[in-house]
Amino acid sequence: MTQLCSICPRGCGVDRAGGQFGFCAVPDAPVVARAAPHFGEEPCISGTRGSGAVFFSGCNLRCVFCQNRTISRGEHGKEITVAQLRGIFLRLRDEGVHNINLVTPSHYTRQIAEALSGLELGIPVVWNSSGYECVETLRMLDGLVQVYLKYALSEPAARYSAAADYPQVARAAILEMYRQTGPFRLDEDGMLQRGVLIRHLILPQQVENTRRVIDWVGQTFAPGQVLFSLMSQYTPVGDLAQWPELQHPISPELHEEMYQYLIDSPITDGFYQDLDAATGDMIPAFDGTGV
Repeated sequence: MTQLCSICPRGCGVDRAGGQFGFCAVPDAPVVARAAPHFGEEPCISGTRGSGAVFFSGCNLRCVFCQNRTISRGEHGKEITVAQLRGIFLRLRDEGVHNINLVTPSHYTRQIAEALSGLELGIPVVWNSSGYECVETLRMLDGLVQVYLKYALSEPAARYSAAADYPQVARAAILEMYRQTGPFRLDEDGMLQRGVLIRHLILPQQVENTRRVIDWVGQTFAPGQVLFSLMSQYTPVGDLAQWPELQHPISPELHEEMYQYLIDSPITDGFYQDLDAATGDMIPAFDGTGV
């Protein structure tokens, strides 16, 4: 029976198993561009031994400013089987990483759930997504994923990601993620074992957007429930001729204003980035390492 893809809010309805491509621009079988220890996450994810990052090709959001655009457009990576994906998880675990970090995984939820089912890894599994998720799809992961990283974009979603419904979709997804994990839990070394870490990337000239994200998190969750990460690493990449406002990093003034807004908010648990994080140094080479 032909299975038409409705795994994400795009609802493309294409036959990916039959060779058709939807918005994510990748086939039904997992395509992986890199699988190796990664040190570019928050301290509670990267730790000292690195996060076992599996970078999947394709994306159901594809923001115009994406730093991983070489893979988010589905142009790089190796197609593998579910059994091979399980093998990658086990190899990374055996290399001593703190967790298995699934980067841009949403369009492969069924395959990932199958790979994780019955697998005793002994370390947390991190779902590192854009947050543009169907609640019904996330429920496939209940009991399989311990940590959810959620990248919050919000109001500019229609202009930069062709996803005008992003705010309401992402908020419902966050609430489902929290339902599955409950309050965040750190081990004695400060490594995140369970919970939700909500990331927000400050964009140039998007003051109100960042304020609304901080307000929603602060009003929705009590201290001790979720972690929040305010990110200043926006770096202009690719062809941004249509979006002149995105052709430069955020200003020191915007960085300081948003940092102060966070400090004055009810949010008490999390991280913020220094402005010098706005470089391309932490973008890994998507060269098939570890696949």
